[in-house]
Amino acid sequence: MRSFVLTYEPLFEIICIYCGLAFSQYLPLRAGVYSLATPGFVSIGAYAGAYAVLRLGLGAPAGAALATLLAGLVGLILALPLARLRGHFQTIATIAFMEIMVSLEFYAEPLTGGALGMNGIPKLVGAWQLLLFVVVLTGFLAVLKRTGIGRAFDAIRQDPTVARSLGIAIGRYHCLALALSGAVGGLSGSLLAYDTYSLMPDQFGFGMLVTALAAVILGGRSSVAGPIVGTIVLLLLPEVFRPFAEHRLLLQGALLILIIIYLPQGIVDTLGRRIGMRFAARRRALSLSDPRGHGVPAP
Repeated sequence: MRSFVLTYEPLFEIICIYCGLAFSQYLPLRAGVYSLATPGFVSIGAYAGAYAVLRLGLGAPAGAALATLLAGLVGLILALPLARLRGHFQTIATIAFMEIMVSLEFYAEPLTGGALGMNGIPKLVGAWQLLLFVVVLTGFLAVLKRTGIGRAFDAIRQDPTVARSLGIAIGRYHCLALALSGAVGGLSGSLLAYDTYSLMPDQFGFGMLVTALAAVILGGRSSVAGPIVGTIVLLLLPEVFRPFAEHRLLLQGALLILIIIYLPQGIVDTLGRRIGMRFAARRRALSLSDPRGHGVPAP
């Protein structure tokens, strides 16, 4: 049992970190923002957290807090020009932001180490801290979903015109969604730095984007549990299909195609909707009969 835990503990830690990345991607999509800036936010948090520990001599909590605040601030600044864009124009702009961040990480050698990356980062987090991170973040998003902010996000995602007619300030909520996405991505990036010993600029490119986006689409974009389920499925695939581990991105693409065709709302959302419909049908059937079991004719 101990050998099993030691063997799969690194995989569990990576799943926890990527749950944070998936939540960072989930937040703007939940608010109707077509943002693909998650890898950029994660890279800011990762390098800021590593710099705080290696160069400033701060501890892991202070470094993670600095990374969260800095990435959240960048998300808020990025939201200002994005508020003037809609749809695929937002997508293109956020992809450009991600590429700019990768280029800066390559050329800002005094801060990031350039192409050689940042190495020698001490391992400052373990499995239980990362599990606590996922639990707290899940609880926060579950509570947020039930607040006025969460309901405004849903209204904007479903129909921006109707949301605007109801007096919802779409630009303000887009800014909030991107700021939260940046903060969550920055915190996840700092935990990634404290778990993997080294950082390289090419970690934060399209590979990370595909994984985070696929996790949200695969699990479901409406429920908080969706990104968690999607992340677990995606990251366990190389272990389940170990002979095909080198083709992980190809498998992700194939899964996305199948999900879009057969489960367009994602695993959690589709199953939840079907279960809800089944319970509703059962309650309807019970309401058509009296307590003694004698049928009451339907109108």
